[in-house]
Amino acid sequence: MVSETQSPFEITVETLKKILDFSSDEIFVLDSEQRVIYVNGVCERHYGLKPEDVVGKKNAELYEKGYWKPSIVPLVFKEKKTVTIKMTTYLGAELLTTAVPILNEKDEIEFVVTTSQELQNYKSIQTEKEENPPSDTLNSTTPITNCEKMKNILKVCEKIAKVDSTILIQGESGTGKGVLAHYIHNISKRASKTFLTINCAALPEDLLESELFGYTEGAFTGASKNGKKGLLEIADQGTLFLDEIGEMPLSLQAKLLQVIQEKQFLSIGGHKMKKVDVRIIAATNRDLVEMVRKNQFREDLFYRLNIIDIHLPPLRERREDIIPLTYNFLYKFNKTYEMNKIISQQCLDLFYWYSWPGNIRQLENLMERLVVTSDSIIQKSDLPDLIISKIKPQTQHLLPSNLDEAIEHVKKTLVNQSYKKHKSSRKVANDLNISQTRAVKLISQYCDSIEES
Repeated sequence: MVSETQSPFEITVETLKKILDFSSDEIFVLDSEQRVIYVNGVCERHYGLKPEDVVGKKNAELYEKGYWKPSIVPLVFKEKKTVTIKMTTYLGAELLTTAVPILNEKDEIEFVVTTSQELQNYKSIQTEKEENPPSDTLNSTTPITNCEKMKNILKVCEKIAKVDSTILIQGESGTGKGVLAHYIHNISKRASKTFLTINCAALPEDLLESELFGYTEGAFTGASKNGKKGLLEIADQGTLFLDEIGEMPLSLQAKLLQVIQEKQFLSIGGHKMKKVDVRIIAATNRDLVEMVRKNQFREDLFYRLNIIDIHLPPLRERREDIIPLTYNFLYKFNKTYEMNKIISQQCLDLFYWYSWPGNIRQLENLMERLVVTSDSIIQKSDLPDLIISKIKPQTQHLLPSNLDEAIEHVKKTLVNQSYKKHKSSRKVANDLNISQTRAVKLISQYCDSIEES
C-alpha cells in the first residue's frame, strides 16, 4: 500500500542510475570543486573507464591524463552559464558536449551537469568561447591502455626517450611494437625530425642493403645514374625503426653494427665513409638469444641493440585493454567509411574472453570487417566462425551473476594463468604478490597438480 505522503511514481536512486545507464548520451555530474560525483555507463565507451574508475576524481586529474580534449569545465565555471563545445576522446570519439551549471541562492555553482553526444559524421563546429583551447597534455599517438604493465612500460619510454640509446622491442606479432617505437620518437628530442620504418623480412638481401645504405652511381647494373640515398642517410637526426630485425641477413648485421658503434657507414659502391646521427629502434617477435646460440644472429649486434629491452605483453595478458581498443577501432572505421555502427554488449563480452592470437592487429582487422559488413548493430552473428569456435564453452557464460562469483572467477583465472606460465608455487607467489604458502593452497584448489622448481 502506498502511503499518503509517498507518490506511487517515486523511484529509488539505484533505479534512476540504472535508467541513466541506458541513455545513449554520456552524462557527467560534478560538484562545486569540479569533482565527479556521478557518471553513467557510457563513459566506458568513450574513455575505456568504468564509472567506478571515474567517480571521486577531479576533472583536471582526468583531463591531464589525456582522456579528452579540450576541457569544457573551466569554461562553464568561468561563465556560469550553459556552454557547448566539440571534444575528442583519446579513444577517437568525437563528442558534442554541453555543460549546464546549477547555481545556488548565492549565484555560485553548486553542480555542473554535462551531456555528450557522439558525432560520427560531424564535419566541423565553431565555438566562439574556444578561442584558445588548451594544448594537448599527452601526444596523440600515446598507446591506448588501462593495463598497469603497459602503463609501466610507457613510463619507461618517457625516460628512455630523453637519451639516444638503442632500443630492442620484443613481443608477439601484432602487439604494437611499431606504435610504441613511433611513440618513443614523438616524445623524444628528435620528434621534429624524420621517423622511418623498414621491415627487414619484407625485402631480399640485396634490396634491403641498398634501401638501408644507399648506393653510388654505377654501383650495380640498373642502378640510378645519380645514385640513391639510403634510409640511414635520410633519417639523419631522426629515428630509424628496424622491424623484424631477426630476419636481417648476417652480412648486413655487421654493417649495421658499424653504424651503431661508429655512427658511420659505407654506401654500396662508395669509397668514403658517411657520418650519420640516427637513433636505432629495433623490433622482433623471434627469440634472439636462441638465434645467437644457433649462430643465426650476431652476438655483438644483439648486445648493442639490447641496451634497453622492452617486452610487450600479448593482448590476452592485458584484457583490460580489449574494450577500449575495440571502441577506438570502431570510431576509426566509422569515420573512415562514414558509418555509425555500434557494437552489442554480447560481442564485447565475447571479445573479452577470446585469446587474440593475432593480438591488436587481429582486433583492428576484425573491427574493420565488422564495420563494413554488419548492420547498424554489430551482433554475435556477425563474428567469423573462427572467433566463435575458439572461445571456450565455459567462458560463454560470460560475467558471473554476483560479486562473490566474480571474485572467485577472477581468482581462479589469475592463479591458473600464472601457474600455467611459471609451473612453480614460488614464482606464482612472486607473480601475484602473495605468500608462497597461500600460492600452494590456491594452486592445489584451482590447478590439477603442483610441480616445484
